[in-house]
Amino acid sequence: MFQVTEQTRTYPCTQCGDQLVFDPASQKLSCPSCGYQAEVDTSGLAAPTERDLRSTMAQLRSAMATNAGPQIEGEKAITCQNCGGQSTFTGTLTAQRCPYCATPIQRDDVHDAPARLPVDGVLPFQVSEKQATEAIEKWINSRWFAPNEFKKYNQKGSFTSVYAAYFTYDADTSTHYTGQRGDHYTVTVGSGDDAHTETRTEWTSVSGMVTNQFDDVAALANTGFDSAKVAALEPWPTYDAKPFSPQYVAGHLCRTYDLDAEETFPVAKAVMDGEIESTIRSDIGGDEQRISTKSTTFHQLLFKHLLLPIWLLTVIYDGKPFQVFINGVTGEVQGQRPWSKVKIALAVVAALIVIAVVLTIWSGSKSGST
Repeated sequence: MFQVTEQTRTYPCTQCGDQLVFDPASQKLSCPSCGYQAEVDTSGLAAPTERDLRSTMAQLRSAMATNAGPQIEGEKAITCQNCGGQSTFTGTLTAQRCPYCATPIQRDDVHDAPARLPVDGVLPFQVSEKQATEAIEKWINSRWFAPNEFKKYNQKGSFTSVYAAYFTYDADTSTHYTGQRGDHYTVTVGSGDDAHTETRTEWTSVSGMVTNQFDDVAALANTGFDSAKVAALEPWPTYDAKPFSPQYVAGHLCRTYDLDAEETFPVAKAVMDGEIESTIRSDIGGDEQRISTKSTTFHQLLFKHLLLPIWLLTVIYDGKPFQVFINGVTGEVQGQRPWSKVKIALAVVAALIVIAVVLTIWSGSKSGST
């Protein structure tokens, strides 16, 4: 089903010799030449399971000190076994297509390296290229003030499918807090014609403890993406994650993590902190709440390393890159777009003309009535 040479992996079709790719529509390996399909082989693979963050990272740091890990910075040249051309893997890229013959090639030395966190699971693409293209066109065409050149993305942009590296976190927490509860009440002040009611707040000191349980709080572990836009692709149906098989990645770009599980955790912790604060406010009750102090204890902190699917459009406009992202499972679209100064100026002029016409008509009707 696959060939492994020089730390690379490919999937030749047993019927015609072309390269198999993972097809989101059928959820199978598919040959683009003869149509042959093969099931993704996950036999013997363990289901995605969480690991303790602290102990795992301690083991990783120890392994990093004693093992020379694979090269994930700079460039690594690999010979394509199909055409003999040199393919260059840059940075954390672990799967791509040969630039000469389009053969899907995967590095085999990264995900299994002892000095790297292994992939625990993968959420396979479910949105096909056709569906992604339609979603991109709908999104771009609805941006009325985008420059016409930007809307020619299919001529000037790079559109590709990529598995991004994520860490998801589970946690059980307890938080002690102190603060104040504010209860509104009304009073009547003044007398006679000056009498009116005012709303005031009575503040009472409070303290307590709340508990929170978190499941699969996702955080992107790659750099180079617009993190705010990628975060807006959530929620991810991580409960559908499959055991990691490189076959799911065949034909798609893939990146390993730039930031490890410990370095990525602050992003997830910020999400948890927001939910904890909301729980505290609910526990305090009243009409307003003031939180003076809070101290959170993590009784359990687990993580998984997952690959999540993203369709990525990058368009260079006016010398700047603009990225549009599609959730490869749900189809959610988020992105950046430039603004056309010409279209905005024309819209302002048109609005001023409309206002002038309305004022002229209103002035004429008013003078006629007098």
